[in-house]
Amino acid sequence: MTAAALLSAFDDQARPAEWTILDPGAEVHRDGPVFRVHWPRRRGFIGGPPDLGVTGPELDELIARQRDFFTARDQGVEWKTWSHDTPADLPERLIAAGFESEGRETVLIGLAEEMTAPVQLDGVVIREAVDEADVHRLAATATEVFGREHSWLVDRLMKKKDDPNVIAVIAEADGKVVSSSRIEIVPGTEFAGLWGGGTLAEWRGKGIYRALVAHRARLAVDRGIKYLQVDATEDSRPILERLGFVAVTTTTGYAWNPS
Repeated sequence: MTAAALLSAFDDQARPAEWTILDPGAEVHRDGPVFRVHWPRRRGFIGGPPDLGVTGPELDELIARQRDFFTARDQGVEWKTWSHDTPADLPERLIAAGFESEGRETVLIGLAEEMTAPVQLDGVVIREAVDEADVHRLAATATEVFGREHSWLVDRLMKKKDDPNVIAVIAEADGKVVSSSRIEIVPGTEFAGLWGGGTLAEWRGKGIYRALVAHRARLAVDRGIKYLQVDATEDSRPILERLGFVAVTTTTGYAWNPS
């Protein structure tokens, strides 16, 4: 499939359903074309369709309302944008309103059935997280790998422990979690997102990341999922492209922190 066809499927299926895969306890509010989400102990999230349909001063007012909503809650928020969206000046207007870029990632999409080839590993076991202890270890590894607190993952994954659409997968060596990841199937679509996939520095270059992708791809195929989507850093993008994933757009989160 071409990049354009993959992007069209992503925009038509995955993005409209984005707010449906939230944690229990999340509150969702619509404000014109955007939706905003807030949790009790986690920063909020704002998203919208590929074309917001508002421009100029009307767009500035929309941005200000979201910023002011979270400021009143003394809560940070991420507004997620995609480079192919319109209006094209949304990022500039977010920055003018006080939001700060958290860096760009590449959105890649691949066909799940093409990503299932097993990877031979030496001394590393790939398995699903089975209990709360596994989840705590997964979150601790993610915190170390990504350099920011991931304790929120414990609450999320424990609340989703009986949800067949959210599966945490770990790589374990000598009793230690050396890489953590999860797959989140978007209900009612042909898409699943691959998230995490962070490996401790001393364990990189051993095929673990590829093995985690393959394991999750097999889970997706078993559930009738056609597409896998990843928001990739520059570390993981080349690996995914070698596996057959296709870059379709980029995404940038803009953060507002009231304090």
